[in-house]
Amino acid sequence: MKPEPTKQDDLRKTVNRLKRAQGQLAAVISAVESGADCRAVVTQLAAVSSAIDRAGFTIISSAMKECLADQPGTDPDNTGGKKSLRVEELEKLFLALS
Repeated sequence: MKPEPTKQDDLRKTVNRLKRAQGQLAAVISAVESGADCRAVVTQLAAVSSAIDRAGFTIISSAMKECLADQPGTDPDNTGGKKSLRVEELEKLFLALS
């Protein structure tokens, strides 16, 4: 059985996906500037869009896992640092990507 991915694993995968999208976007910009074929540009642009969407979903998924793992009442004042997200906020973020 595979171990559950950690938050660090999720973060590393998300950063890698965003860096790949950054490279793809640079290629799209270069293709547009050089007058590349429309089909090639749109195909590359779709790949960039998909990579960014997947990164966003991964970030939200990670936040949802954290919210589910939080024990009620352990830190009611959020003194541990980051403010936790409410379910409604997570839903709003999730829908912003669709």
